[in-house]
Amino acid sequence: SYFGDKSSCVENTSALNLTSSSVQGLSSACVGKPPLSCSRSVFRSHTPLMGYSVTSSSAVSSHSAASVIVAVVEGRGLARGEVGMASIDLKNPEVILSQFADNTTYAKVITKLKILTPLEIVMSNTACDAGNTTKLFSLITEHFKNVTFTTVQRKYFNETKGLEYIEQLCASEFSTIFMEIQSKYYCLAAAAALLKYVEFIQNSVYAPKSLKVRFQGSEKTAMIDSTSAQNLELVINNRDSRNSHTLFGVLNYTKTPGGSRRLRSNILEPLVDVETINMRLDCVQELLQDEELFFGLQSVIAKFLDTEQLLSVLVQIPKQDTVKTAESKITNLIYLKHTLELVEPLKAALRSCNTPLLKAYYNSLEDTRYLIILEKITTVINDDTRYTKGCLSMRTQKCYAVKPNINEFLDIARRTYTEIVDDIAGMITQLAEKYNLPMKTSFSSARGFFIQMNVDCSALPNGQLPSEFTKITKMKNTYSFTSADLIKMNERCQESLREIYHMTYLIVCKLLSEIYEHIHCLYKLSDIVSMLDMLLSFAHACTLSDYVRPEFTDTLAIKQGWHPILEKIAVEKPVSNNTYLTEGNNFVIITGPNMSGKSTYLKQIALCQIMAQIGSYVPAEYCSFRIAEQIFTRIGMDDDIETNASTFMKEMKEITYIIQNANDKSLIIIDELGRGTSAEEGIGICYAACEYLLNLKAFTLFATHFLELCHIDALYPNVENCHFEVQHVRSSAGNKEKIAYTYTLSKGYTEEKNYGLKAAEVSSLPSSIILDAKEITNHIAKQILHRQKSTPEMMKQRAVYHLAMRLVQTARNSRLDPDSLRIYLKGLKKKYEASCPAPGQNDEQK
Repeated sequence: SYFGDKSSCVENTSALNLTSSSVQGLSSACVGKPPLSCSRSVFRSHTPLMGYSVTSSSAVSSHSAASVIVAVVEGRGLARGEVGMASIDLKNPEVILSQFADNTTYAKVITKLKILTPLEIVMSNTACDAGNTTKLFSLITEHFKNVTFTTVQRKYFNETKGLEYIEQLCASEFSTIFMEIQSKYYCLAAAAALLKYVEFIQNSVYAPKSLKVRFQGSEKTAMIDSTSAQNLELVINNRDSRNSHTLFGVLNYTKTPGGSRRLRSNILEPLVDVETINMRLDCVQELLQDEELFFGLQSVIAKFLDTEQLLSVLVQIPKQDTVKTAESKITNLIYLKHTLELVEPLKAALRSCNTPLLKAYYNSLEDTRYLIILEKITTVINDDTRYTKGCLSMRTQKCYAVKPNINEFLDIARRTYTEIVDDIAGMITQLAEKYNLPMKTSFSSARGFFIQMNVDCSALPNGQLPSEFTKITKMKNTYSFTSADLIKMNERCQESLREIYHMTYLIVCKLLSEIYEHIHCLYKLSDIVSMLDMLLSFAHACTLSDYVRPEFTDTLAIKQGWHPILEKIAVEKPVSNNTYLTEGNNFVIITGPNMSGKSTYLKQIALCQIMAQIGSYVPAEYCSFRIAEQIFTRIGMDDDIETNASTFMKEMKEITYIIQNANDKSLIIIDELGRGTSAEEGIGICYAACEYLLNLKAFTLFATHFLELCHIDALYPNVENCHFEVQHVRSSAGNKEKIAYTYTLSKGYTEEKNYGLKAAEVSSLPSSIILDAKEITNHIAKQILHRQKSTPEMMKQRAVYHLAMRLVQTARNSRLDPDSLRIYLKGLKKKYEASCPAPGQNDEQK
């Protein structure tokens, strides 16, 4: 658990008979075509990954290309609904296994797949047999229309083979996985099909004992369905997918691709273990209090490359040796050296830390294997070989990576290469003198060496370059070109380079075989770097706004909280509001006119809950949260105002999903339910949904325009009404009135009861019609109010209920000293007495 996650020690080949296609061509996926006949184009997109090398791409863009392959299998007969999943990221040598029971909506499967954002999904061909397609298959293809879908024969989903694969490939560091998965037959079956398929498309095998394997149950993180993630704009902005106005954008100050990936996965699957969350919060607090620690760590972390991707390349053994694979291995050995040289600076930055998690990271970096690997590398690789930016500079590093006198032929080849490069530079200098032009030697990975010069075309004879130059391109005053002699010398240079890479590759392969047994420590390093990067990002976000550390109790209490994304967008700080929900006051109905702030407020609460559960500070003056095991949102969009069948069906699907999956530990956000049908039906649906949810102990916030719903508090004492205040401002002429929005939440029903009538008053509708409408509205409202009046007995029951719940809350959570507690209890007594009607008190006196 020293990695901040109790669930693991991380943060606590023959061709397959398969069919592959895009889901859009689903019919062809289900027709048993000959192997590979319809899938070669799919494989072509994967194969180049063997030549992958780690780059220093920005953390922000690290999710632009999907690279996860997932295998899914479901039990048959009585075991239907039991689902096994196995996934591997082609850029990260980690196999994640999952097995769980799902209901008929397959909500868990769809949510997990949405979080993984797969490149390709692999299932059994029996799942799409003609006329007998399974519901799971249909739902996956419906939700993932742009994902490549592949079916393989059912025999490859073999749990025995899966266990053999895991035993063969799992690194000894993670061998405790066997205790968790021995009886998890479906995830083992999925693992068998996945690993066989990946080895096939990658044209490589994974080295024995080289993979990280972990089991990820569905109970260790909170579930946020894909609709809720979209409603809350957790990782993607709804209006512009390139826009960073998301929760991820608010918190993402990571410096590495691994840190960025970890932040994204945490936002989509927040933690539910309070101890783990508090360990993270302790780290963030120390980073905020110790500037030297913060800046020292940030400086080192920023130098790390994509360690996970580096590991992925190092543990794969290609079935064929090519120039590309050779160059890739050499490059990644240089990256490995660069990474290991950062271990000591990282230890130095952590040396003075105090929190248990940071101390655990420091102790983990004491692992002697880091030094052993680095020493073995430095016996072969030059000390001054470095990761550098620029293709020519990096090419030079690769050519001269191996120390001299290790291979005599390699030394000769490098001397030849140097002579050719010098000859190229000399030839371009001679050409510059010959034509009296400012030519210089340039290089690109696509063109090799070429000539470049900055000159105005008027300085050239007849405005043109001499005839011996070819492949001329011009951008403004910059000319790029080559010559026949230079092309020949580039070919000689490439031939010499191939010899160098081949001989260097043989030396590197021998070196890698010696360090394979120690390389698994890099999994720990990768996790440490990504976690530290994420925690630094949380601390960085705090320095830019007045966030506070959250507490965890059985209450959701936010004092003066605000919307974190809106703060990033708005010129001025958003209006702050309070929130208070307890077990005895767990259902809040919110009313107010359109644009008064209801939807923003609801989203704000869900975002704050997620921030707290990932270990971030929260935008508020004070906050306390109850752990939410699920977070559901039903947010009304602009088009919901239209009354049409499609909108109504969308609403019904979303509320059905919430009702089927919510439990006592859920946080439920519902905004504008029932707007897609008539007012009578809308009120009826809202009332019925509320009564169902009121039987749960879930925390529910329900925004509505149906004011009749507010009177449900007369029947249910755990309901509280709140509204957003507005002010009426008269124009200077005094004849027109307009609404000024305060965006402030207050207790009780809204005063703005007739939004439609107020809109009609400022329109050109005849005054006689408006007066009639007001009279009819008042008559109907009086009838409804008469039916919904609270009796004295009901008022007393409500007061007793609220007193009891306050006393329970006090007993559980109070930190008051005896005298303060006595004063507080006296106050509760007075409040109770004031809430109870006196005997014989009539309606008017009330």
